[in-house]
Amino acid sequence: MLSDAEIVRLAGILAGQGIRKIRLTGGEPLLRRGIVALAGSLAAMPGVETLALTTNGVRLASLAAPLREAGLAAVNISLDSLQPDRFAAITRRRRFDDVRAGIDAALAEGFTRVKINAVIMRGINDDELAAFAAFAHEKDIQVRFIEYMPFAGNRWRSVGYISAEEMRARLATRLRLEPSDDGDASVAETWRMAGRKGSLGFISAMSCRFCDRCERLRLTADGALKNCLFSGEELSLRDALRHGASDEDVLTLLRRSLEGKAAHHAPVAILAEAAGRSMVRTGG
Repeated sequence: MLSDAEIVRLAGILAGQGIRKIRLTGGEPLLRRGIVALAGSLAAMPGVETLALTTNGVRLASLAAPLREAGLAAVNISLDSLQPDRFAAITRRRRFDDVRAGIDAALAEGFTRVKINAVIMRGINDDELAAFAAFAHEKDIQVRFIEYMPFAGNRWRSVGYISAEEMRARLATRLRLEPSDDGDASVAETWRMAGRKGSLGFISAMSCRFCDRCERLRLTADGALKNCLFSGEELSLRDALRHGASDEDVLTLLRRSLEGKAAHHAPVAILAEAAGRSMVRTGG
């Protein structure tokens, strides 16, 4: 794994090239020892305007306050069901109450943005679309519906896939949805619910590839640069650092990776057959 010092150095190089937002994700970033100190170092870095975090929320209740104090600005919390038993079946752990407590703690701490990420799967949780919309209204937050994507190890099946367009159409039979721009450079299309608080986001990575507006790079927990989440190609910046690379050497590698970035990721059928990391082994 990258050390804290290596993460901070690489983040500093990227911030020097115009990167303004850093997100700690996973895997599960709140399992990392010293996560609060690392967050503080990144938040204080010259050029970084926003430090964000994506978490499963299990440990968030106890860490929300120190992370906010350290400079964390925004939190995305993964929650694929609002039903405790179904949550346990999906996650294989009975930590639903912990996640709900984490959401409440994040809201209490006044983060700039608190969003819920829900991967919607046909026959698993697609009957909860309206319940998630009601939750967005209740908490006055954004719930983002994410298309089920194929990754190594997640047993992806096309029968479980439901498009963002279908999700939105089903919700439109109950709600009046109005397109919205939440001011964030996001991969989600955001919609307001007329007469209600909160908002809904739709991430259509499979049905409507947003590669033309994606400005993200992913640095994995073990130091591999991925210029696209779905790319099988990785460039080890960790190895470069540990072999004495200068900042300019690292920039040369970064430029080489970006020059080789594909115009868009492969279609679903190809991604489903591709070998690569599972999301829990990606980190970043």
